[in-house]
Amino acid sequence: MSASRRFLLAMWDGGGTVPPELGVAKRLIARGHQVRVLGDPTIEAEAEAAGCGFTPWTTAPHRKSRDRADDIIRDYAGGSMLKLMNDYMDEFLGAPAPRFVADTLAELEAHPADVFLCDQFLPATSIAAEKLGLPSAALSPQIWMVPTRGIPPLGTGFRPSSFPLWTLRDALIRRLMTAAFDKALPALNGARALHGLDPVRSTYEQILKPDVTLVLTTPAFDFVSPHLPEKAKYVGPMLDDPSWAAPVTSPNPAGEAKPLVLVSLSSIYQDQVETLRNIVAGLASLPVRAIVTLGESVRAEEVQGCENVRVLVSAPHTELLKETSVLVTHSGHGTTMKGLAAGVPLVCVPMGRDQHDNATRVVERGAGVRVSKNAPPAKFAAAVTEVLGNPRYRQGAQRLAHAIRSGEGCVDAVEVLEMLGGVSPAAGSAARRRALLRDPSTVV
Repeated sequence: MSASRRFLLAMWDGGGTVPPELGVAKRLIARGHQVRVLGDPTIEAEAEAAGCGFTPWTTAPHRKSRDRADDIIRDYAGGSMLKLMNDYMDEFLGAPAPRFVADTLAELEAHPADVFLCDQFLPATSIAAEKLGLPSAALSPQIWMVPTRGIPPLGTGFRPSSFPLWTLRDALIRRLMTAAFDKALPALNGARALHGLDPVRSTYEQILKPDVTLVLTTPAFDFVSPHLPEKAKYVGPMLDDPSWAAPVTSPNPAGEAKPLVLVSLSSIYQDQVETLRNIVAGLASLPVRAIVTLGESVRAEEVQGCENVRVLVSAPHTELLKETSVLVTHSGHGTTMKGLAAGVPLVCVPMGRDQHDNATRVVERGAGVRVSKNAPPAKFAAAVTEVLGNPRYRQGAQRLAHAIRSGEGCVDAVEVLEMLGGVSPAAGSAARRRALLRDPSTVV
């Protein structure tokens, strides 16, 4: 490594988005770079554990604690999709844009950086980098989420289809989603004008403004399209456990060989208490041992365990997955990737957001089944029994595990970021540089 660079990472506490984005930071630090995080106060301890400096948001929206009372986005609260989208634009993406820019500029003035990084869905922050002429990258800690021809629209849980009627349906939904996101456009362009920048034509154009977007998943799992923008680079999932995950002993007593079922329905609140209770009740009827992790937003007294089911606030999933037979998950991207990287088949219980899309990809890849979050205990028990008893699901998960381990179709995130910062990549790199920056499908 020829030179050290200073990186600023602007992020928010989106639950499962935090460990993979800090995973990128840790890999940069391991290569000798400096990383500073600008984010919610709830991220501070994790950022510092990763080796980063830290500054909290001051005027921009942020969580003060991980109690559900401090949630900024409450998509579990009910109401129409239109209302939820309007609330999201008003409270997070659009109206606060000038405050995100101001906080980011203040941080860059106090702690200058050579390269700017941001969560893909904090698009206003990259206005600050553009104003200062900093090279920038967006981190997408999930599947590809920007409406793109050839990829089913986000949140629908649709499968890819070439059937003309479904192609037309997808195009219409993409248009509606673009219009919904463009409700944030006046605020974004107002912030751009305030800092002497030309307007953008759409919110998605602002989201794609950084020089490169690093997609933190594997294309072997995601649905890809030849219409993806050239600046989108698949770099593989970051599989780091959160620093607050407490160690735990094996749930199987010595000499007992019952299969282990690991249950995790989001580290943030998504109204999952009743679903967790039904899963516990279903597992109680099976000859298995199980661990349920609640995260920091579900209170321990809300979900009770039983003889063969332990309920914990947290546990290191990476370690437990080494002996897990089935993972029951809300299909959040981080948990899904950890399970698949370990070759563990899934029972998917999507709650919302991108989770229906992730569940569809799991089913399409033959790595698990899907169950409604409103299913009764017997349905959860039947799904776990099906996945335990049919080896094809483990075979599907193991195929994806091989793709993740080998970096199939991915480029190296740190090398791309180093090149943004003017650091030469590894030796023999003229062809590799072209591949990293222009054609990620050819590089492993």
